[in-house]
Amino acid sequence: MKILTLEQLRAAEQAALAAEQISNLDLMQRAAKTFADWVAEQFPAGEYQWLSFLCGSGNNGGDGLAAARILSEMGYGVEVFIYRLQRETEDFLDQYEALKASGEVEITEILSLADLPVFDEREIIVDALLGSGLNRPLEGELAEIVEAINQCPNIILALDCPTGLQAEQPTVSSSIQADYTLSFETPRFAFMFPDNYDRVGEFHFRSIGLPQEFIANLPAHNYYVTPKTIANIYQKRGKYAHKGLFGHALLIMGSHGKMGAAILATRACLRAGAGLVTVHVPSCGYEVIQGAVPEAMVNLDDDRYVFTRIYDLQKYNTIAIGCGLSTKNKTRNALCYLLKHRDTPTVLDADALNILAQSPDWWEYIPKQSILTPHPKEFERMFGRSHNNFERYELLRQKAMELEVYIILKGANSCIATPEGNCYFNSTGNPGMGTAGSGDVLTGILTGLLAQPYSPLEACILGVYVHGLAGDLAVVEKSQEGLMAGDLIDYLGKAFLALNPKRKKIQKKVQSKHPIV
Repeated sequence: MKILTLEQLRAAEQAALAAEQISNLDLMQRAAKTFADWVAEQFPAGEYQWLSFLCGSGNNGGDGLAAARILSEMGYGVEVFIYRLQRETEDFLDQYEALKASGEVEITEILSLADLPVFDEREIIVDALLGSGLNRPLEGELAEIVEAINQCPNIILALDCPTGLQAEQPTVSSSIQADYTLSFETPRFAFMFPDNYDRVGEFHFRSIGLPQEFIANLPAHNYYVTPKTIANIYQKRGKYAHKGLFGHALLIMGSHGKMGAAILATRACLRAGAGLVTVHVPSCGYEVIQGAVPEAMVNLDDDRYVFTRIYDLQKYNTIAIGCGLSTKNKTRNALCYLLKHRDTPTVLDADALNILAQSPDWWEYIPKQSILTPHPKEFERMFGRSHNNFERYELLRQKAMELEVYIILKGANSCIATPEGNCYFNSTGNPGMGTAGSGDVLTGILTGLLAQPYSPLEACILGVYVHGLAGDLAVVEKSQEGLMAGDLIDYLGKAFLALNPKRKKIQKKVQSKHPIV
């Protein structure tokens, strides 16, 4: 899914008006109904009976007034507080008159901070003050009102975009700190970054029927990965498939005291579907790997403790290197040799990235279309500090283009930057995955997919998605606090099952043949 700019969204809205021959007011009504239906799904009237709308006097406020009227008709108790931030728009005035004429909703004007009510803790506050049209920091009394709202213990919903959040640049002042945000058509670019989480909360998005053909023709560099994205990538296996069709992966992993990383990556590579997996480890890791992952073949290094050399590189469909590797000089030299003699996409993680950070003159040896998987600190070691996430995103995009590689910056909404300058933000995963070894599992998944073969872009998008999905499935039983990296591997099978829309039919068919299943 494209993440549209505000300018593109406005253009799509105008296209909808022209194509359907409707008015701005009709589109506002559609957006309000979409928001009201979402509220009813998330907060059923029987459990949450009172909503307090804070509306500005622009179109976002108009959306709020229309939604308030609709939710009142749906059985919610609703009150509206209007703070006239600017000159009223025509659509706002129309919605104001319609709400007033309904006679069902109490409307109160807020003239100053002193007029802000004391909300009952059971009320849900809906922010419809400004929406996504803001392009400057909040200041003055509005900033004080926003801070006062943030101090309330109530659940806060933001309609379209939290007031004060700048959708396409860093937010440097106060903003509403929403618990939930619903945006229309696509999420906003600013929603992707961790420093805006406290402002946006859990974000959702719903279509208001803007013309998809028009949107499809809009240029975009930023995308949000959805189940539909994955459905277009995931490859189902044929009845007569065999291991020879799914590639031979080589994992160069582990060192003395860090064999756990090699085990996690190897197990994940197998679980991701690679046909054959060989793991290259120092000789001290032989018994460890052979006992922990009997499905993998083991290739021993000449050195007992660290990686120093590898032969027969061309026999493998894909190679991954770095997890638990160490950064000793012998290993550094071996990595340099590998990069110089490998001309197909390679997965580089952990200590492989740390070595490259120390030797930027080696970057030119990285095979084109390779996949680099840094966490924020590793990214900083390689490419330098950024002042904010927007700046880091731009640096990420530039480096992927410059090196002609895929770079996955790991974290919430992990971002995949491509050699073409596009970025894909992931939609799965949870904070429980912020644990030792989670990145090793991702490296194994990526390597397994790349071997099968998925293209590097497909492997990145699908790999990051199923990695996060496995975490989302595991956390239901394990909890965020109790989640370990090994749990992600255990739930990878269920994650892949979830990608098959026919899985329920398949399960019923299997159970009819084998009732014991």
